Amino acid sequence: MTINQSTNQPIKLPEITAHTRLIGLIGWPVGHSISPVMHNAAFARLGMDWRYVTLPVSAHPSERVGEAVRGVRALGLKGANVTVPHKQAVLPFLDSLTPAARAIGAVNTILVVDDELIGDNTDALGFIADLHEQGVAVTGMSALVLGAGGSARAVVYGLADAGAKAITVLNRSRSRADLLAGEMAEFFPACVFRTGALPEDIPDANADADLVVNCTSVGMAPCPEEMPWDEETEFAPEQVVYDLIYRPAVTRLLQMAAADGAVAIGGLGMLIWQGALAFQRWTGQKPPVEIMRAVALREVEGD
Repeated sequence: MTINQSTNQPIKLPEITAHTRLIGLIGWPVGHSISPVMHNAAFARLGMDWRYVTLPVSAHPSERVGEAVRGVRALGLKGANVTVPHKQAVLPFLDSLTPAARAIGAVNTILVVDDELIGDNTDALGFIADLHEQGVAVTGMSALVLGAGGSARAVVYGLADAGAKAITVLNRSRSRADLLAGEMAEFFPACVFRTGALPEDIPDANADADLVVNCTSVGMAPCPEEMPWDEETEFAPEQVVYDLIYRPAVTRLLQMAAADGAVAIGGLGMLIWQGALAFQRWTGQKPPVEIMRAVALREVEGD
């Protein structure tokens, strides 16, 4: 539901007509996403006849992903977001990639420009924007990243691009961590990349980590009791622990980090900022970030 922040009353969105410009969210599942309410609130605030809709696309059969991407152009959408598990699967069906999307190897935003489908990635910049907003300076940091999927690729790229001096990637499949680190090392030769296995290498990798980022889905609803961390490994008071999960708003990982005196940050800010950056790319308009933040917070707090 979209809320008028001055009156605290629901905003009635205009009906979708033949003139309404549509943005879609491609993923599976997508029913839990708060992106629709966030973007539709932004469109409403700016008086734009645009609407953000969910487009659930199963990965089975595999050709459905390509059909969905081609449908963005065929149906006249102005763009789309891409979420799990399709951030890498959409790549072969796009006409071109931005430098960030090409380096990351994953797409979260599709732009339609002159009938061309351009793959972009705003996750990396969204992550760094939220860190900056939280007062965290990345330059010179040593970071520990849990996971090696599409989100982890964006986080590692963002950290290296922002000046992190060293990044360690841990993943259950060590080979995927090696692949990610090797690819990023080609783009950022000044950054030291290390890899390891999750969870057994957590104690050693955490020893010199200024920042720990969980890019796995472990701890996400409906299994909030889980944690991608070795419970015997304590955090230090000066550490920053960032969990990309935003449902629940405070995961078990963040609870443990806060109890140890570390700075604990949930993933809602990254969601807001990556969405705001995508909004600007689609519309050319300055995104009303505070409105997007207010409705996103309302959705999460209502869980």
